[in-house]
Amino acid sequence: MRKLILIIVLGLAIGALFGQLMQSVPGYWLVRVGDTSFQTSFWFGLVLLLALFFLLHFLLRLLMRLRRPVSRLKIWNSRNRNRNAMRRTVRGLVALAEGRWKRAEKALTRAADDSSTPLVNYLSAALAAHYQGRYDQADVLLKRAHYSTEGADTAVGMVQAQLMLDRQQFEEALATLTRLERQLPEHPQVLKLLKQAYLSVNDWDGIRRLMPRLTRHQLVTQEERHELEKRAYQELLVQAARNPSDIERVRSLWADIPDYLRNDIDLVGLYTEALVRGNEEGLAERLLRHTLKERWDSRLVLRYGLLNVDAGRQLAYAEKWLQERPNDPDLLLTLGRLSLRNAYWGKAQEYFEASQRQRPSGVVCAELARLFANLGEHNKSQLYYRQSVELLDRSLPALPQPSDHNP
Repeated sequence: MRKLILIIVLGLAIGALFGQLMQSVPGYWLVRVGDTSFQTSFWFGLVLLLALFFLLHFLLRLLMRLRRPVSRLKIWNSRNRNRNAMRRTVRGLVALAEGRWKRAEKALTRAADDSSTPLVNYLSAALAAHYQGRYDQADVLLKRAHYSTEGADTAVGMVQAQLMLDRQQFEEALATLTRLERQLPEHPQVLKLLKQAYLSVNDWDGIRRLMPRLTRHQLVTQEERHELEKRAYQELLVQAARNPSDIERVRSLWADIPDYLRNDIDLVGLYTEALVRGNEEGLAERLLRHTLKERWDSRLVLRYGLLNVDAGRQLAYAEKWLQERPNDPDLLLTLGRLSLRNAYWGKAQEYFEASQRQRPSGVVCAELARLFANLGEHNKSQLYYRQSVELLDRSLPALPQPSDHNP
């Protein structure tokens, strides 16, 4: 109410002021065109000019709008099509999530050209086509995605690699991912897909080189890391051992093995065999001796007794181990074999018999049978041969024999 009163008072004051001006400043306008003239007061003419100005301004704006009806129609049409495309895109993505691949592909493809995010449409449509088994169409849609948006190489490449892995096109997927790795060596999704591709083609050297980055980005659990690294070095050691002349490759692999795997029994056993094949039995002996000091294992003990190095020194080390493990049957078997290599026939017999007492074994019986045969004690040799056969027979699977069918 106060504002209204203020406006009225202000309007009356301005009106009074203009009234005073009109009385104190007289004048007139005279306009003559040919024989026709027009005359009016100064203030009325001024008001008339202002009204004419506003009228011309309005007419000019109206003409400008009338000159651009097509462009305005295009803008309206474009906005309308974009809204429709957005609705189709949402329907397509919902259908994709629900597993209705055909409907999803159709909706996403139709909306792509008018969508503000054509890359999303084409990539999603490519997935829908792939899930239908329409691989050629999926590849076409991936190409459209590539050309639809600048800088889409990475996204398209990762989707393409994933689809190739699903189709078991492992070599092609690996080539695509290798290219992406050069561009984005630390991209988590690229690393995850690379791991999958390397495993698919049994590229264990690739897994070995990839593992530090997978660990750094926490893309594998500690358990999975241990499993994959162990498997990788197992396979690589087996491959390298096939070529005895390439002993440097074997030693290089062992030097790269993480510390926590250096006492792994399986890896130590494989490395030992590779060293033996490469005529590095001295290094193999030191490896086994060091590992057994840290971690005792019957397989390594038995392998230690088969090495062909300094038999006297080996026997001395093994007899020291016997002080801590006097009843270990595998250690006693190894001591018997080392005694044979030192030509200690009596000591070998004692160790073999002690091992047999701790745990009856067909292998120990065979060693005793061979030893007694060469000592000329054939009765004892035959006895142990029979025991060896009987013990080995117990480990054979239960299968029908000719005696089972006798009447």
